[in-house]
Amino acid sequence: MNSGIRLFLSGLIIAAIALGGFFACKKIKTHETPAPLQQSLDSVFTSVFRLPDAPGAIVMITKDDSLVYKRSFGMAALDKPLKMTDSTLLNICSISKQFSAVALLKLEELELLSLDDTVKKYFPQYKSGIFNKIALSNLLSHTSGLPDNRPYTEDDWKEYSKIHQSCFNNISDFCHYCPWQESCAFYENLDTLKFEPGTAYDYQNPTYQLVLPIVESVTGKNFDLWMKENIFMPAGMTETYYVQQGRIIPRMAHAYRLADSTRHTNAYISENGRWEEFDYGEANYFTTKADGGIYTSARDFLKWQHALFSGKIISEEALYQAIQPHITTDIPDTGYGYGFFIEEKPEMPRKIFHTGDNGAFCTYAATIPEKGINYIIFANRNDWNREATVAATDSVLRANRIL
Repeated sequence: MNSGIRLFLSGLIIAAIALGGFFACKKIKTHETPAPLQQSLDSVFTSVFRLPDAPGAIVMITKDDSLVYKRSFGMAALDKPLKMTDSTLLNICSISKQFSAVALLKLEELELLSLDDTVKKYFPQYKSGIFNKIALSNLLSHTSGLPDNRPYTEDDWKEYSKIHQSCFNNISDFCHYCPWQESCAFYENLDTLKFEPGTAYDYQNPTYQLVLPIVESVTGKNFDLWMKENIFMPAGMTETYYVQQGRIIPRMAHAYRLADSTRHTNAYISENGRWEEFDYGEANYFTTKADGGIYTSARDFLKWQHALFSGKIISEEALYQAIQPHITTDIPDTGYGYGFFIEEKPEMPRKIFHTGDNGAFCTYAATIPEKGINYIIFANRNDWNREATVAATDSVLRANRIL
């Protein structure tokens, strides 16, 4: 990269991030939250997560190196029972994608790959020439043009089984337990794109699942181990894991949806009959890792946000690539970078965020670099209006001159 571009990128990063104090990554300090701010935020979240014996959420907000707000609501698990805290490990769903994107950016810095490499380079078993058109950068920005042709119904399964061998005997087990190899097997015979790579946005999960074998191919290491050593540990994350059959995750939350008596299920139903467990073993395509398989705590995730934006994980230039909108999305005023949505609303500071839905887990994480703000809402229920809750949170922060 020439010096002019490097200077340009560095200036943008400094303008967008350093003003918020992010590059002075310090231990989070606890200060007493002003009563009006505490009460206003409590009002937002207690109206959503009302009952202490129901599934709930953990909410944490920091500004620079100070904790602005922390409160847990409800239960992390109903069968134990286990209360929600900042040490509860929840599935963060598609927020996991930013870790996968950062992994490839890190490998590019190590000169083990290039985001300009084609998918075909790493997956020669994919027969069609369409994979010569798709760059790794297209996978990360949801601009690959690849469709999601995984089977979802019995009819899908019948057609799928005519072409692909599977270690599963039925559609239910396939959808509930398949690893990336099974989930992405349809690519082997795919020969049609939805659009030319790089020309449009289409949010996809299987494309991100391909990050796992790419990491293993170029590093020669197990994906989980490489991510732990090169991404999680440098961020100080000591209680972060990928979902895996048989893996014991401490203080793990379960996710719950409202029970429906007309739905036939073997899932756990709460004693009051209101809540039905809906995560591993019940939700379709829950077990793949690179697109949505991380379990972490709120306090660990805050370490990630501060470490990433303080230059501890990847360089300023690589971070710029991740949080630069490469394509417009179907969300107003919002583009997509590599593993991040970038919101640029009129008269509002730029927000870097991602949402997540996996089973009944429903999550949100945002960084507002110009103001030095990080906040997260990790919930183990999906019956709340995330967009309205985020808008209300932003309104409170703005009214209290935090945002």
